Amino acid sequence: MFENNVLIAFLLTLFAGLSTGIGSALAFFAKRTNTKLLTVSLGFSAGVMIYVSFVEILSKSRSILIEEMGNQIGSFYSATAFFVGIIVIMLIDRLVPSMENPHEIRTLESISEIEKGDFHLKTERLKKMGIMSAIAIAIHNFPEGLATFIAALQDPALGISISVAIAIHNIPEGIAVSIPLFYALGSRKKAFILSFLSGLAEPLGALIGFLLLMPFLNNIVFGLLFAFVAGIMVFISLDELLPAAEEFGEHHLAIYGLISGMALMAVSLLLFL
Repeated sequence: MFENNVLIAFLLTLFAGLSTGIGSALAFFAKRTNTKLLTVSLGFSAGVMIYVSFVEILSKSRSILIEEMGNQIGSFYSATAFFVGIIVIMLIDRLVPSMENPHEIRTLESISEIEKGDFHLKTERLKKMGIMSAIAIAIHNFPEGLATFIAALQDPALGISISVAIAIHNIPEGIAVSIPLFYALGSRKKAFILSFLSGLAEPLGALIGFLLLMPFLNNIVFGLLFAFVAGIMVFISLDELLPAAEEFGEHHLAIYGLISGMALMAVSLLLFL
């Protein structure tokens, strides 16, 4: 039954990854950063991912593994896979230097601080920041792409919700790459293309992961992958999305966005019961 959803899962992952281009476009057409909208959006994305991880994905993992392995062992493997997912994305996050970390939010206004000083040094620094941000995004997006793909492969409706949440979370990443590249290269077109292409790491990660796992796919592997995916998404939400939303000093807006994301996810899951 999973084979029928492969194309849908890949297209949803592609949509989520290429949303970095939306961030790039916003960076070039917006006069200033709309911090309130960004805060609510990031909080909303975190709410969707946290709710669906605990209520739907982790629950499905536990049910599948209990059915296949028994209550005690199934529950143990589900919990273990969840924390393995957290550890994997945590290690990836730690290996990326904070200056180049795509989740260190940069606004249009903040670039003016970097512009001060020698032009050549400024250009080289911005170019390095943009390139390293693109590499960092590629590294981060591999497990995110696999997470979106695996969820959509099992349940396309669930995959739509997750891909939208990941897409929202990828928009600031597009800004993080495109702004420094634009100032370094002096070309909106080149900066947009590089930012847009950096999002391809997400469907690429999904494709590589699927090809590697395809020979082993069965209910137990899917159960473990669901818990693993839930761990990845919970860590991204708590470590990256919410702190990024809070960075603009709009604490309540971030929480309102979080609750709205949870509520919308709850309603959409109920509609598909």
